[in-house]
Amino acid sequence: MDFYRPCPFLCSVTPLESLLKRFKFQQVKNQTNRLFKNSADLDNIDNKNHMTKILQTSLLLVISNVFMTFAWYAHLKNLRGEKWYVAALLSWGIALFEYLVQVPANRIGYQEMNLSQLKILQEAITLSIFVPFSVLYMQQPIKLDYLWAALCILGAVYFVFKT
Repeated sequence: MDFYRPCPFLCSVTPLESLLKRFKFQQVKNQTNRLFKNSADLDNIDNKNHMTKILQTSLLLVISNVFMTFAWYAHLKNLRGEKWYVAALLSWGIALFEYLVQVPANRIGYQEMNLSQLKILQEAITLSIFVPFSVLYMQQPIKLDYLWAALCILGAVYFVFKT
């Protein structure tokens, strides 16, 4: 066997490189197993990392949604007398900060959640930000419809995270 010829199915990896990668992986696995005596310790670490990433994602999405909500709706109260394009430019400026937080949030969240879970989490956070914003900042009356909408979103969260 020619150890310098690339494998036909891996294009640029030679069989020797492939064996070395497997050997290095096995070494890391053995060292990890020595550090943690049983798999319960590894499971606890995995669960902590999983929850940490979900919490990081949630916190970043909360921050992102505050910016997004102000970018989308605050001009209705604060810039009523301005031309629409002035409001649009200011909203885009606010939205830039929203994206600077939202993109990392989605990247972190996608490591632990699937796309549907990430979207439903974002929608639940959006509603939890929008209702206080509309009542407290925009001085809109609170409605029973907000409760029904929140219950529907909570149902969606339950079903998408159930599996």
